[in-house]
Amino acid sequence: MLPVGLIQLVLVALTLVPVVRWFQKRFQMSSVLDKIPGPKAYPIVGSMYPFIGKKSEEIFYIIDQRTRAYPGIHRIWNGSTPEVRINRAEYVEKLLSSSRHIEKSAMYKFLSAWLGQGLLTSKDDRWFQHRRLITPTFHFNILDGFCEVFAEHSAQLVNQLAEVAQGDRTPVNVYPFITRAALDIICETAMGVKVHAQTSGRDNPYVAAVYDLSAQIQYRVVRPWLHPDFVWNRSRTGRQYREALEQVHGYASKVIRERRAELQHNRAGIVEPTEGRKRRLAFLDMLLESTAQSGVGLSDDDVREEVDTFMFEGHDTTAAGMSWALFLLALHPEVQDRVQQEIDSIFAGSDRPATMRDLNEMRLLERCLKETLRLYPSVSFFGRTLSEDVTFGGYHVPSGTIVGVHAYHVHRDERYFPDAERFDPDRFLPENTEKRHPYAYIPFSAGPRNCIGQKFALLEEKSVVSAILRRFRVRSVRTREEQLIQHELITRPKDGIELYLIPRDVQCAP
Repeated sequence: MLPVGLIQLVLVALTLVPVVRWFQKRFQMSSVLDKIPGPKAYPIVGSMYPFIGKKSEEIFYIIDQRTRAYPGIHRIWNGSTPEVRINRAEYVEKLLSSSRHIEKSAMYKFLSAWLGQGLLTSKDDRWFQHRRLITPTFHFNILDGFCEVFAEHSAQLVNQLAEVAQGDRTPVNVYPFITRAALDIICETAMGVKVHAQTSGRDNPYVAAVYDLSAQIQYRVVRPWLHPDFVWNRSRTGRQYREALEQVHGYASKVIRERRAELQHNRAGIVEPTEGRKRRLAFLDMLLESTAQSGVGLSDDDVREEVDTFMFEGHDTTAAGMSWALFLLALHPEVQDRVQQEIDSIFAGSDRPATMRDLNEMRLLERCLKETLRLYPSVSFFGRTLSEDVTFGGYHVPSGTIVGVHAYHVHRDERYFPDAERFDPDRFLPENTEKRHPYAYIPFSAGPRNCIGQKFALLEEKSVVSAILRRFRVRSVRTREEQLIQHELITRPKDGIELYLIPRDVQCAP
């Protein structure tokens, strides 16, 4: 039998080995990454000390100032984890164009309980398989069918705004109205269900739970002490998050079971009697159909994760994009006039709903939306984890490093966007885009892992914004300097977007 002292010595050695290895790895990473310029780092907090005690809108401008101080590339320490941040198109291309670096950064783990292994968070073979399966569901003909949904909820939004509009006397915060409309649209196009967010709001348990989940994730993101799962799961907000999660997952799972049973009935020739008009096809229906035809065995949980991902990515992002677009048009009445002339020429005084053909003719409005997404990308920052060593501008970055892309600053590169802070939709005229670096404009990311729903998003935004501009002229309460940005997962306007909504007397175009 070994002496007690020797046993204790062995136990201490076994405990110290992983600690020593961790410090060795940390030292090796430091010796490489600290050659990259960046702010000073301290024990435990790393270089995150400027964020302590700051509000979300203050955090955005601290990051903005820091990124401008290190143009192109810089290094930070997020606690004990090193990260490299890039904001030059050439560096972004190296990262995003490769099919090797498709794993998202560690920050996306906050979404894993909600989204599971959907397209946003999955990696490797699962991501490739699901991407290949889902891509056909965004075909032109399918998007054409969604335009009716866009138009219906856009009309409801305009009617809601008309009830509170008081011309140039009292402004209206349009952001919550647009957010509810976007939620109605995404629920019907993703799951084929009407949740009546614009009329019932939080009275609908599913709608309330989606709002809660989004708010709770944002709450966690800006509070580093809640990042560890051990702390988060024991916090009050973490417990509320799990309750909302049960509601959202339970509702989506119920809809999926019903849709799958309906699909099986239809194949068997059993047609259930329906009341009213025919139900519109949704993303869920097409996903279930394509999995049945391809023979890929997706479980109900697999399908739910993709539907939840579509819900998450297609709700807050479009709401923010549409709100920022109205804000910028409100600040530039000369551009707003041109957009409304374009809209009036298409509809010629008619109040008919917008079709796909109508939306495709809104070329100026599309350029305005693209310029809005340049100045206020809905996702201003996203990250990847390197799967192999990469060199950015002479700096060696080893495999396993988290690399963050500052889209907000990529879009402000004066080489590609002169006078970058100026709102100029003509930047997106064909003659001005053909020679531009393909990774200088990345509101929907880029490369093999770009946003699969970008055409859907632009069509929805054109439908909603054009519906508002057919009915109102808009004027902003705040200037761009006064309208602060909140740094969360989405580039949100702090305190919403306050606009004067002035009813229009639309003249029929000749």
